[in-house]
Amino acid sequence: MSRFDVQLKRVDSAFARVLQEVPLFDNPPLAADWLRCEMLERYQVLQHAPVATGSTVLEVGSGGHGIATVPLAFRTGETGRVIALERERWGMFREILTQAGYRDRVRPVKGDARQLPLASTSVDLALCVHGIRSLRSEPIMVEVFREMLRVAPKIFLAESLPVAVNDAQRAHLEMYDLRQEFFEATTGQRDDLHYLTAERLGRLLGEAGGVVLSSEVVEVDLPHALAYFPRDLLKNAADPKRREELLARWDRAEQLLRVHGTDHPPVGVILAARS
Repeated sequence: MSRFDVQLKRVDSAFARVLQEVPLFDNPPLAADWLRCEMLERYQVLQHAPVATGSTVLEVGSGGHGIATVPLAFRTGETGRVIALERERWGMFREILTQAGYRDRVRPVKGDARQLPLASTSVDLALCVHGIRSLRSEPIMVEVFREMLRVAPKIFLAESLPVAVNDAQRAHLEMYDLRQEFFEATTGQRDDLHYLTAERLGRLLGEAGGVVLSSEVVEVDLPHALAYFPRDLLKNAADPKRREELLARWDRAEQLLRVHGTDHPPVGVILAARS
């Protein structure tokens, strides 16, 4: 029995049935059930968030697959509402929400999280789950956290930590830590920033006018293959010396993935409020 199947037996049976409606994919080296696996991880992380049935929750950075949106819609229930904010990467979002049966519970909103199109204290909770690394810089993070604190009395942040307790997590970090450099070398822009420590996230929240109410580390016993990206993409790096350096690092990281597999690092979760 896979670790996914083991963990699936530990969740609410109703949510397990929802996951069975989520599509499988055929895009090696990712496993066909990678999206279901990632949604299960988000479900586990969200058990630490104060999401109440019937509440209105703002999700910052829903992404193109609604990975946290589906478990969020499950948690808020039929009488709740998820406002899913995304700037540009909608992808299969609506299709997946429809297949999961939650299209009517989610309101997709296109916009910039630095200028949320919401009135002050208009939602019960604002959260960002595994989306902080896509905010491109720490000043942008502070702006986004400040806006989240404006529209909600409390905010919940969850992000992988730069910590490994086994070889599979170390393999994940080796490949993931190439992603920021990959984007910089091939597009000239930053994305998928290196994971921040929980302490650093707490300081950024303070700069945004927030105070940390609680902070903990969640261990997720699940694979995490999304750090991977094709080696050939690095050939688009303009600087030859930089290109060769990144290709060598990719080869080392890929060797570790083949030997050890790839696991979710520990996840830091923080609940904060306005100071």
